[in-house]
Amino acid sequence: MKKMPSAVIIGSGIAALQAARHLAAHMNVMVITKTVMRQSNSYFAQGGVAAVLSPLDTYESHINDTLAAGEFHHNAAAVKQLVMEGAACMDELLKEGFSADRQENGLLSLGLEGAHSHRRIVHAGGDATGKWAVEHFMSHLPGQVDIREHELAFELIVQDKVCTGVKTKSRNGKVHQYKADHVILATGGAGALYSFTSNQETITGDGIALAYRAGAAITDMEFVQFHPTLLYVNGETKGLISEAVRGAGAVLTDEEGGKIMQGVHPLGDLAPRHVTAFEIYKARKSGREVYLDISMIKEFERAFPTISAICCGQGIDIKKGLIPVAPGSHFLMGGVKTDTSGRTSIKGLYAIGETACTGVHGANRLASNSLLEGIAFGKRFAKALIASGEASEKAGQPVSSAAAAIPPLFEKKELQSMMMESAGIIRTSEKLQALADCLRGPVQTKGDISHWPVEKIESLFMHTTAYLIAVSALVRTESRGAHIRADHPLKQAQWEKTWITFENGQLNKRSGEYEWNQAGRSVESLFY
Repeated sequence: MKKMPSAVIIGSGIAALQAARHLAAHMNVMVITKTVMRQSNSYFAQGGVAAVLSPLDTYESHINDTLAAGEFHHNAAAVKQLVMEGAACMDELLKEGFSADRQENGLLSLGLEGAHSHRRIVHAGGDATGKWAVEHFMSHLPGQVDIREHELAFELIVQDKVCTGVKTKSRNGKVHQYKADHVILATGGAGALYSFTSNQETITGDGIALAYRAGAAITDMEFVQFHPTLLYVNGETKGLISEAVRGAGAVLTDEEGGKIMQGVHPLGDLAPRHVTAFEIYKARKSGREVYLDISMIKEFERAFPTISAICCGQGIDIKKGLIPVAPGSHFLMGGVKTDTSGRTSIKGLYAIGETACTGVHGANRLASNSLLEGIAFGKRFAKALIASGEASEKAGQPVSSAAAAIPPLFEKKELQSMMMESAGIIRTSEKLQALADCLRGPVQTKGDISHWPVEKIESLFMHTTAYLIAVSALVRTESRGAHIRADHPLKQAQWEKTWITFENGQLNKRSGEYEWNQAGRSVESLFY
């Protein structure tokens, strides 16, 4: 009897769950998460799913909106696949019984968000779409899927350039080793590298650091999206205020009532996120407080129950009509370089969701395309893997390495502050260089880290992913999308269709077609 192939999925968000449920009938599937299944960014996502489901909308319009928001720094074929296959996936979910919000007449209640030219945002539970989506996927997850919680993946097992498994560590110090035909990274992005963030504190770039340490290609790390509106109380951000609030009519103002976005962009308060975040940043830098004026939104608490609860918990009286806001890290457009079927530069290793970079989000992700990506490409990956019938190739014995000493590492809050200051919304060569210099040492750590405490391993991964962001942002000497350089404020023609990629300790500038195996490139040492 032929042995059933095996897949290990690291992560528990929308992309992971979508992949797991489609793979489970064809192979043994294990899902590993370093916390619990319901503590992903996906679960707490307030925004909806952008999908062409209205007869008034078109695929072409959604594609054009995606390209415009991302400054055309895209894999255009991937964008087309996302939009068309994503709409089909959402239609399937609705037929399965996904409880999307509807109007009294039964039609979908489609919302409008920044940089969209049509109402195409599917919501559930008002502003709790992520929670409802994760619960839907969990309820459809086959019982034979093996779930392992509270295990941090700390090393990919790569033998003869083939990924054959993963090593994990529990909080109690126990080390586990899992062999698999296929290893899938779905750990989310890296928002928790910053002190101001909408992300869960666990989203520290683990999957990207794992892939980088294994030699896989990593790309577009300079493009970190800052969401314009996080609740801002007593010098700290306390949660996301969804873009859907502005879609419902809210306006950004200062303490004098001046409209922050007036005359800035044709779309006003619904301009692309990098534009809006930059304007709020400038207003706050000049000493002005910034608020979302929600006074015109009727029955706000009914429309946005999650946001209302967050505000109430922080002592903000929404009946006064003003919510104090500031920008914070939200989404990483870069990540482990893949095609749209999840394949990385290492055989047997895959990446999906925010951990992956397919080129679908360009230099700045369009609102509500993130859950869409997880749903569409999670399924696309699973179908491609099943159709391929691939199993891992036989590889030699793993090469043992000496135990690595723990290098000096910054405390988590200190590193987050450094990232916000030097690799945040506005960047300069001087600050980026200083940040890269501070982080370079830990990133060069080689050897066995299985004896390290879990907290130290996570810190090393944070330092690694932060370094990749800092170096990428330093190398790209222009401003494009979410990457804004004060010392290079304009887009530069020589940077068009050029991707900064790390692979096997080298920094590559790749030009031309998006695929990671392209020929046209220049190579520099990563540790210059």
